[in-house]
Amino acid sequence: MTTNTPETPSLFQKLKSTSLVSQIIFAIILASVLAVASPETAKSFAILGSLFVSALKAVAPVLVLILVASSIANQKANSDANLKPIVGLYLIGTLCAAFTAVVLSYVFPTSLTLDLAGATANPPQGLSEVLTNLAFKVVENPVTAVANGNFIAVLAWGLGLGFALKSANENSKTMVLDLSNAVSSIVKLVIRFAPIGIFGLVANTIATTGFSILAQYSQLLAVLLGAMLIIALVVNPLIVYIITKKNPYPLILTCLRESGITAFFTRSSAANIPVNMALCKKLNLHEDTYSVSIPLGATINMAGAAITITVLTLAAANSLNINVDFTTALLLSVVASISACGASGVAGGSLLLIPLACSLFGISNDVAMQVVAIGFIIGVIQDSAETALNSSTDVVFSAAASHHLNK
Repeated sequence: MTTNTPETPSLFQKLKSTSLVSQIIFAIILASVLAVASPETAKSFAILGSLFVSALKAVAPVLVLILVASSIANQKANSDANLKPIVGLYLIGTLCAAFTAVVLSYVFPTSLTLDLAGATANPPQGLSEVLTNLAFKVVENPVTAVANGNFIAVLAWGLGLGFALKSANENSKTMVLDLSNAVSSIVKLVIRFAPIGIFGLVANTIATTGFSILAQYSQLLAVLLGAMLIIALVVNPLIVYIITKKNPYPLILTCLRESGITAFFTRSSAANIPVNMALCKKLNLHEDTYSVSIPLGATINMAGAAITITVLTLAAANSLNINVDFTTALLLSVVASISACGASGVAGGSLLLIPLACSLFGISNDVAMQVVAIGFIIGVIQDSAETALNSSTDVVFSAAASHHLNK
């Protein structure tokens, strides 16, 4: 009688079974070692990074178009007036987050090392030209918009199709939802290759510029995390105090501890919905309200995403020496807030909306996608912190609004 000895998993199988975050960390370390040991060999892997950036460039416009159209078309009408103040807080919080990101980006300006060979940028001269360019971009042919990466037109067509499809029959809405899920699956597949793409990007970058580039990323990450901490520990408590007239920090710290920590490691607001539901029940909130507000918040309450979009877009503008006046930056806050509400549910989904904000300043899609790739490099920490802020704030605002309604 023979016994089957279980095979020892290969290194590749072990890596495949680990989380995406662990794979990205391993890729960064391996790329750094290779760049130091053999710079010329490291540069030969640049094609992996280029392929990854090209894949992002290909899927991002389609994702925005289909995701926005599907989310609006399949939005369920709800007559419960109790949701109105919560939705209002979600939008106010997201806008405040984008504004905070603008202020920090002005106080601590960040430049990025980008490949600008053949890149184009047509910076607008003042707010009036921004609005004029915006108007012309909105009316571009949708096929051309997707092909050229005109995210303003893509967003406009997504909104238009979504509202038009709200009156369609359920079969049509289901078909659009299925198409959205299919596109999201393709995006998830592309993102699964992020460790390979990041390996190529980091190896080539360090071999070319040395480790000084990592210090640059640390400043960018510090601005992002600083903005998120200000929202979590200053702005959100202030909003809660204005509504409840009570010390907000017991609620804030409870939500950060019981919701934020789990969301930090799962990196998914959707996956954290059951945790938030249980926390709302523990806080004695009305079930009819939080059963809708929590799933809704996982979709539209995206303060962390607004910060990410704003900071990285202004960093791209600064890298191209585009002078962004403060009024135009405030317009960016609004665009970032609207874009954040449509952020994809996949990890790193907010990064794919950066080209939309970049197009506001005439930054080409090629440059914008390099910024997205940098976002994936720092996303090991950034995306986790972003999700923790987004998810914990869902409960904070649901609890604050419920307290106001029950007074």
